[in-house]
Amino acid sequence: MFSRFFKKKTPPPAAPVQPAPPPEAVDAVPAPAEPADAPVIPAPPPPPQPEALVPAPAPAEPPAEPAAAPAATPVSAPAPAPGPVREPEPAPAAAAAPVPAPAPAAVPAAPPAPEPEPEPEPAEAPRKASWLARLKQGLSRTGQSIGGIFVGVKVDENLFEELESALIMADAGLEATEKLLTALRARVKKERIEDAAQVKTALRQLLADHLRPLERAFDLQRKQPLVVMIAGVNGAGKTTSIGKLAHTFQRQGASVLLAAGDTFRAAAREQLIEWGSRNNVTVISQDGGDPAAVAFDAVNAGRARGVGVVMVDTAGRLPTQLHLMEELKKIRRVIGKADAAAPHEVLLVVDGNTGQNALAQIRAFDAAITLTGLVVTKLDGTAKGGTLAAVAAGSQGVRPIPVYWIGVGESLEDLQPFVADEFAGALLAE
Repeated sequence: MFSRFFKKKTPPPAAPVQPAPPPEAVDAVPAPAEPADAPVIPAPPPPPQPEALVPAPAPAEPPAEPAAAPAATPVSAPAPAPGPVREPEPAPAAAAAPVPAPAPAAVPAAPPAPEPEPEPEPAEAPRKASWLARLKQGLSRTGQSIGGIFVGVKVDENLFEELESALIMADAGLEATEKLLTALRARVKKERIEDAAQVKTALRQLLADHLRPLERAFDLQRKQPLVVMIAGVNGAGKTTSIGKLAHTFQRQGASVLLAAGDTFRAAAREQLIEWGSRNNVTVISQDGGDPAAVAFDAVNAGRARGVGVVMVDTAGRLPTQLHLMEELKKIRRVIGKADAAAPHEVLLVVDGNTGQNALAQIRAFDAAITLTGLVVTKLDGTAKGGTLAAVAAGSQGVRPIPVYWIGVGESLEDLQPFVADEFAGALLAE
C-alpha cells in the first residue's frame, strides 16, 4: 500500500516541472535579480521581468549581498528548467539597456543664436552711397557734358578743345580751365596716355587736387559757445541751412541756440522757430526788433546757459543794397561787443544754381564781413558745379574761401561736408 501511495505521489512532482516555467516568471522574485544587474546597468525598474529569467548567476554574486542567497535557493530547486535560461532574451535586454539616447538631450548648442547683432554697422555704407548718388544726380548736367566727351574718341588736340569748352560752360572760369588743361596735357605727354578713359581718370585726379584747398573740417570744440553768423542773398536757403546745421551739430554732441536775426522777411522768424521745435532747440527772437539786439541777446544767453553753438540768422540782402550791407556790418560789431572773439565763424550761404554770379556775392560779402566759410546749397537742380573750381582758382579776385558743406536736397541728411574727391567724381560722372 505504501508503495502504491508513493507511486501516486511521484507523478505530481513531474507534472509541476512543466508548468514551473510560468510560475517562475511570476515567482522569479525580481528583487534579487535586480540587485545582481543593478551595479552593471542603472536601468529603471520596468526591465526586471525579462531579467528574472537569469536566476543562475544570482547565486554567484550573493556573497556581496547575503539577503539575495536565501531568495535564490527556492528558485534553484527546479534546476531541470535550463531551457528558459538559454533564452537570449536577457542579452538583448542588456544590450538595449545601455540606451545612450538621453545623451543627445544634453545638446545645449542653441545659445549661439545671438550672433547677428553686429548688423547695424553697415547702415552707414548705404547712407553714404545714397548721398553720393544724389550728388551725382544733382550734377548730372555737368557730368554728362564733360564725361560724355571721353566716349569713343582719340587722345588728340580735338579732345582738349572739347574739354575746354565743356569746363567753361560748367562755370569753371577761364583761370581754372587753363590751369587744369595745362596740367592735363603735361601728364598725358609725360605718361604717354593714349586711352581716353585714362585721360578722364587723370582729369579727375587733377580736379580733386585743384578743389582740395577748399576742403576743411568744421571744428566745434575750439570755443564755447561757438558763435556762427550766417549771411546770404534772398532765397539762397539760409534759414533752411541753419535748421540742417542745428541737426548736424546735435548729432556731434553739441547743444545749439538759434537767434532769429532776420526781422525783415515775412514769416522768417516763424520759419526759424519751426526749425527750432523740429530739432528741440531754443530760438531767441523779437517781434520786429533790431537784428543786432537779437544777436547780442543770443550770445549772452548762450554763454549763460553753457550752450555749445550759437547760430545767428540774418536778413537776406543783395550785395548792391549798400544800406543793408552796412547793417550787416553793424550786427557783426555788436556780436563782438557781447564776446570779443566773436563771431568765430562767418558763413555765406550760396545758391549752387547762380553760376558765375556766386563769385560776385562771395567777393562783396567777404569785403563787408570777412567770410570764413561757404555753404553751397541746391545742387540737386540744374546746378553746374564748376563755380567751386573758379573759387579755388581765385577767379574775378575771389579769395579761395573754404567750403564747409554742400546740399543736394531738403531733408536733414542732405547737407553733407564737402569732400574734393567726391565732388570731382560727380562733376565727371564717375
